[in-house]
Amino acid sequence: MPSALPATLAAYRRLSALAAPLAAPLIARRLKQGKEDPERLGERRGVASVERPPGPLIWIHGASVGEVLAAAGLIERLRALNVRILLTSGTVTSAAIVARRFPPDVIHQYIPFDSPRFVSAFLDHWKPGLALFIESDIWPNLILSSAERRIPMVIINGRMSPRSFPRWQKLRGTISTLLECFDLCLAQSDRDGERFAALGCPNVVTSGNLKLDVEGPPADVKKLERLREATQRRLVFLAASTHPGEDEIILDAHRRLAARMPQLLSVIVPRHPNRGAAIARMLTDGGMQVALRSQDELPGAGTDIYVADTMGELGLFYRLAPVVFMGGSLVAHGGQNPIEGIKLGAAILHGPHVFNFGDIYDALNQAGGAIRAETGEEFVKSLGHLLVNPIARQRSVGAAETVVSRLGGALDKTLAALEPYLLQLRLESGGSDA
Repeated sequence: MPSALPATLAAYRRLSALAAPLAAPLIARRLKQGKEDPERLGERRGVASVERPPGPLIWIHGASVGEVLAAAGLIERLRALNVRILLTSGTVTSAAIVARRFPPDVIHQYIPFDSPRFVSAFLDHWKPGLALFIESDIWPNLILSSAERRIPMVIINGRMSPRSFPRWQKLRGTISTLLECFDLCLAQSDRDGERFAALGCPNVVTSGNLKLDVEGPPADVKKLERLREATQRRLVFLAASTHPGEDEIILDAHRRLAARMPQLLSVIVPRHPNRGAAIARMLTDGGMQVALRSQDELPGAGTDIYVADTMGELGLFYRLAPVVFMGGSLVAHGGQNPIEGIKLGAAILHGPHVFNFGDIYDALNQAGGAIRAETGEEFVKSLGHLLVNPIARQRSVGAAETVVSRLGGALDKTLAALEPYLLQLRLESGGSDA
């Protein structure tokens, strides 16, 4: 813990303490927006909804779905060491993913709002022996309070985006104070490591990207069989994790390609399922026959576009579609993770905005393991080529699998770097529980 805080952090701590009473109206507004779980509101104030289990406990925090899933392999390996895992995140979607895809002994809690009172209640209850923060979701009171309690803290899968880095440079005194609280930063790439070091992180090691070691998402066998039966003899294209502004591009591409590929079925999986009904209306207004998965509809023979607006079912559609467009890349969102689709054998198509996964996409593009489309016109052309050319698809898939294999290994490197902290945790617990 630093001996003196910069003025920005001192002011933040005072204001966030004074703002604690505003949590109630904030929670009420988020409830109306569907961003909070009405049965777990206390967790946002640091009030745990379950008891702390005995023995050593490792706290892992990730902002949302992508970060939580990146830690899946690490959590599995840590569980084998007989330590309990507390996994925190900030979104209802990530909580749903944890409930669906993680073992029941992994405890999930919503991260408390970053007010000193709420953070203290959270730490008083859980008393973690080690805290792992995924990527760069850094909350000042959470970090400073953990440092005051001498909880070892490590950034894992550390990422500092080209957007965030210049913003933090303007507040270097603030971010350096926070980063100095961490014992270690395990960066995704040398470029990320250089940015963390430039901002004042004292101990940075490049360990690679944990997302490269994540297995493909699971799929319910019976649901997959029903979908395959409903789509047999159809040519299926998947637009995965789309963002506003991209669905209209998918509509245009489908309309143009279906003129020469009458068996084409396009599937749109929006990044946020609550957009499903609006997307369906837009497509219907555009003359498409649409089926909506949230209404328990399956694509029929006359369905043009299937809107799969449900949570946690991407694994179904990656297995169904030979060509996948990764959303968030035709608009300036930064792109979505292509690794799961690659591991399930899909050829990957993306737009120019992929800075969230820049190193991965650079390697894929250079090897021919992904196809980049700069414009909507290029998107239609590249999609059409992949759909009708199985040799081109297989060549792209093979190149992508080679790249992913070459860049993998982050999980083993991360565990090796964490070994001193895990050993200390075992010693402090008497050696018998860990």
